[in-house]
Amino acid sequence: MAARAGLELTFLGHQTWHITDGLSTVLLDPILTQAFGAGSLEFEIWPPRTVDATGMPFPDAVILSHEHLDHFHLPSLNLLGRTTPIFTGMTTPTSVTEAITKLGFTVNRVDHTQPLNIGDIEIVLYPAGARTLFWEKRVAQPLIRLSETTGSDIFIGVDADISDIYIEQLSEGVLPPPRLAVVSNNAQTVPFGALGADNNLLPGLDGPRNRKTGIEILKNLLIDYLEPLDGVQDVALCGNGFTAPRSPHGPFLYSDHAALADAANQLQHLFRVHGPRPGERLTVPTNAEPVISSCVPWVAVDTGAEDRAMARQRKFLAEPQKVLPSPITPPLAEGEWAMAEDVVAQELPRLARELIATRTGALATSIHDYLKGPLGAHRLALRLLDPPRRPGTADTYAWNIAGPDWELVKTTSRDEAMGSYPFGIEVYFQDLAALFLGRAQVWDVVGGSYQGWHIGESLDSPVYALFAIYGEHQRPDLAARCYEHSLAALGVDVHA
Repeated sequence: MAARAGLELTFLGHQTWHITDGLSTVLLDPILTQAFGAGSLEFEIWPPRTVDATGMPFPDAVILSHEHLDHFHLPSLNLLGRTTPIFTGMTTPTSVTEAITKLGFTVNRVDHTQPLNIGDIEIVLYPAGARTLFWEKRVAQPLIRLSETTGSDIFIGVDADISDIYIEQLSEGVLPPPRLAVVSNNAQTVPFGALGADNNLLPGLDGPRNRKTGIEILKNLLIDYLEPLDGVQDVALCGNGFTAPRSPHGPFLYSDHAALADAANQLQHLFRVHGPRPGERLTVPTNAEPVISSCVPWVAVDTGAEDRAMARQRKFLAEPQKVLPSPITPPLAEGEWAMAEDVVAQELPRLARELIATRTGALATSIHDYLKGPLGAHRLALRLLDPPRRPGTADTYAWNIAGPDWELVKTTSRDEAMGSYPFGIEVYFQDLAALFLGRAQVWDVVGGSYQGWHIGESLDSPVYALFAIYGEHQRPDLAARCYEHSLAALGVDVHA
């Protein structure tokens, strides 16, 4: 019966999938609540929807692809029975598996040589491709099939370049091309005027043409990314499925995957593209029959909230406005400022050293002239907004690459700073302190209140340096603090 029906993939929003053959069920990267985030921060799922976890067919296993907060969510795992085994790759940070264990689950690590069998569902977790950006390299990409079947594999290309091991097996004929490939749209394009991690404040380097278009997104996802999967018949789009703080424009641009799929199907002939909405189920047969779309009753999209958000987006696009940053974390309590100052002071020397080994550091140490002539040792300005007891002002630290260390310098206007330093980071003191105190993660801060500037290419931006320095892979201690806050909020005694 299961082999005749094929595999059913139900999209739950963003990058969460419920997978079943009618007898066994697997959840991939479950976000089952209406929002996710660390500490008090929340990123609402887009389009807004509710998942009835009690009506959802109970999972026999959970697959965790990697540790980032839009894939790993302790409050969602808390909705599941503790007998549900959780499987993840070999390189998922230990801080993650320890937090899941404290919640009462058993975590199992598997590598790409160990097919995982959940009933008749067979899963292989492939490591991310070698060209994947450093902070995404721990991603495990699932290949899913029904046992003892061929030609109906499902490859889920989560947040990373396609696994080189998987590509090698395809090229050698060990495996057939997947019937369905799931690709993640991580463009996170915001309208001109809105806050975005990739915005460059240098004059002339930010404008409508600097925002990625839907045409570029489709080419990147369907032509460039899928080139190694020649012969794939169906593609499903996911990702881009949340709204960031400080988003008066509503959702990201080009996050309507149904519309993107319609456009893609008119403009190419290589495969059929699907753009499922939350609650939409794709049935992948084991024969040559087409993939069938239907809906499940236990996921409901809030179309009223969706319509209101889209109206805000249309208004913003028609009447662009400059969105000003503001802190994304709660204000520090009066008695916490001294502690926060100490923590920031202790962390800054480490940041000065670790910047050297990033692309930002490599470029900063390679240039010797800037707008005003020869450069000294100061190459980046760190502007901390609203420092303790001085709201409305800023402290400026110059990154001295000869140390490397930071020097407190006179604060000037941002325009003057951009004329003196080829790189700049501007962030609220309380948000940076929250990162070090485990009340926020770097993805929260960069996605909510960070602004900056840089010369060079996009990946030379200090944004990506901060990802590399403060991601869970590099600072598991900060991640563990964040997880402890989440566990405590769920009533778990983290010190037991």
